[in-house]
Amino acid sequence: MNKRRLLSAIFLLPALAFVCQAQQSAPWVISGSKTNSEYSSIGDTNYFQHGAVLSNATSVVTMDMGTANNVTDEVVAEGDVTILDHGHIWRGTNFIYNFKTGEVRANTFKSIQEPFSLAGSHLTGNSNEVYTATHAVITTDDSSQPAYTIRAKSITIAPGQYFEAHHATLYWGKTPVFYFPYYKRSLGQHPNNWEFSPGYRSIYGPYLLSAYNWYGNGILDGTVHLDLREKRGIAGGPDLALHLGTWGEAAFRYYYADDQDPGADGFGNVPHLGENRQRMAFYYDVQPTSNLTAKVVANYQSDPLILRDFFEGEYVTNVEPISFGEVSQLWPNYTLNMMVQPRLVDFFETVERLPDIKLSGLRQQVGDTPVYYENESSVGYFQRAFSNTNSLYYLTNFTMNPNGVAVMPVKTTNVPPSDYSASRIDTFHQFTLPETFFGWLNVTPNVGGRLTYYSDVDGPAIHTNDQLRAVFNTGMDVSFKASRVYEDAESSLMDVHELRHIISPEVDYVYLPAPTRSPSQLPQFDYQSPSLGLLPIDFPDYNNIDSIGEMNVVRLALRNKLQTKRADGVQDLINWAIIADWNLRPDTNKPWGDLYSDLDFRPRSWLTLSSSTRYDMVSNRWREAIETINIHPQPAWSLSLSYNYLVNNDPEFQTYPGEDLPGHNLIGLSFYYRMNENWGIHILEQYEAQYGGLQQQVYSIYRDLRSWTASLMFRVTEGPGQPSDFTVALTFSLKAFPRFGLGSDSDRQGSLFGSPALTDTPGP
Repeated sequence: MNKRRLLSAIFLLPALAFVCQAQQSAPWVISGSKTNSEYSSIGDTNYFQHGAVLSNATSVVTMDMGTANNVTDEVVAEGDVTILDHGHIWRGTNFIYNFKTGEVRANTFKSIQEPFSLAGSHLTGNSNEVYTATHAVITTDDSSQPAYTIRAKSITIAPGQYFEAHHATLYWGKTPVFYFPYYKRSLGQHPNNWEFSPGYRSIYGPYLLSAYNWYGNGILDGTVHLDLREKRGIAGGPDLALHLGTWGEAAFRYYYADDQDPGADGFGNVPHLGENRQRMAFYYDVQPTSNLTAKVVANYQSDPLILRDFFEGEYVTNVEPISFGEVSQLWPNYTLNMMVQPRLVDFFETVERLPDIKLSGLRQQVGDTPVYYENESSVGYFQRAFSNTNSLYYLTNFTMNPNGVAVMPVKTTNVPPSDYSASRIDTFHQFTLPETFFGWLNVTPNVGGRLTYYSDVDGPAIHTNDQLRAVFNTGMDVSFKASRVYEDAESSLMDVHELRHIISPEVDYVYLPAPTRSPSQLPQFDYQSPSLGLLPIDFPDYNNIDSIGEMNVVRLALRNKLQTKRADGVQDLINWAIIADWNLRPDTNKPWGDLYSDLDFRPRSWLTLSSSTRYDMVSNRWREAIETINIHPQPAWSLSLSYNYLVNNDPEFQTYPGEDLPGHNLIGLSFYYRMNENWGIHILEQYEAQYGGLQQQVYSIYRDLRSWTASLMFRVTEGPGQPSDFTVALTFSLKAFPRFGLGSDSDRQGSLFGSPALTDTPGP
């Protein structure tokens, strides 16, 4: 396309340049654009033949031939001329440009003022003011023969701000369609526009998603949605964004659905699931000073599944959105944080913080001693409120993980939940003594303590007296880093040019005797939830205050890197980390924790193999594996293969003993290919080997329609015991104001398959 070629010319020509001798008084750097470029100087005038590039901090002039005067700073450029001035692009055959004033004069010109392409004659102007021209042609059609144009007798251009056309006529091809005595268009914001996305989905029937995007005066803008689904009814609502400058950014979203069949996918018995369904979201973020920030996030929804049914993209990333307000103040050695976290819906479990105030002292040196000190103190009132729609309820007993840390309470059946609340005051202090021996061995012993006060615990079925817990912790971290360079290492197959090996072993020991109160005796507000990732064992990184139990563990870590020089600079050929915990508690029946491995192997710049695994060394079984292969040798195509494994009925993730908790054995493929400038395809496949079926299939076809981009997408999802869900969606997007990029269906499927698209407004 013309714009791409123009941009390529600007940035590729300097790459081919040769450095020429120039007078130090010249306001530019002179280089050649071709191997046979010629440069000479007579007095204050420089002469160029066969291509030249003149540039300074704000401007670049590329020309076939011309002259430049060191005194007036004026350049007379001829031939194929391109000027990049303060981010604005001008192109033509004959230009006079002044590097000092930014003044431009040309007989004929072309310019890109995104998203518009402008052309005309008799251009004059200054980069700090406006430009004027005659016989202008304006279009957003990125083609050498645009389908539509606006032709004006005269035009005024304020780069990056606006253009005004006088006596303008809209042409479709060569046919005049409409006359504008005066036409003005902003270059600083998108014009108001409509979006339509028709389609069909099994649980919706035929549907039409529509949105009107409007842009105000730079302070308020937004989108109004109106969505029609044949089986589900009418829905819609506004998305509003406030841009308040130094007062911050705010956003509000509301969506209402008159759902005629809320149980269309078999979840009709879910509590709170009725016909009148709605969600509201509010977001506000402000930074009054460089060290003070405030944020408010509020999320309300009428039922637990409205996001899944109508905002699939949001639901995938955040099943249970929370609401909170937070203020943070940063000082050189301390941070103060105050959080308020209320409960706005009663079908999600929530720990209310009303409020939670924390003062953290960063690690800092104690006077002139080699000792460092850090601390963390907090006070708050908390209420743990359980979901009122869950048939599986919490008991007050707890389990311990292999490292001796209490985890989330076990769930069982037929026991009603019991909300409870209490105040808590907590203070933690720790001293460290970092030392380096032999110039390479880093040894950091630490000793610390924590004191926590809990007020009386109140609840419908729970009541305890106030209590005090004391915790003592100590340990030592030992590590070093060694490297070696292999200058003779060469491999054309692996694109290796020299090798640098970096090895970083680490031994981290933590000892924590039994606290004066066990986790089972304490209310659980900040508790440890089951996690697929490796949790920290050091304090204060481990911040599950109420789940602290006895620990006597050594964490062993080995990190290896192989780096090599390639065309794009130094790259990691191999980056591999192996981590495991050795439990030294004498009463444990699991001396070794899981073995974690994280490997990235990049044999070529366009090929990456990644592996992340978790292996149970006591039971000799894999608990989790994530393997991916990413191939991207050319911009025109890419291929990604993946394998995800999670063991069945993992006790760590079972919410009650004997729960049937199926894992997964998922094989995935994603392929994108741009056949030419007009056509592209994307294929996404996910096969669940556990039950032997395709879990998801997505097929997309893209068509470049000159000024528009069209995409046709098909998706089929299914699972064991669930009906197949089939979707077909069609979208159109103006190139000048694109809604989705090519291949974006793999990232924002919810916006493409029957769910309202998220606007570009800030928000949760």
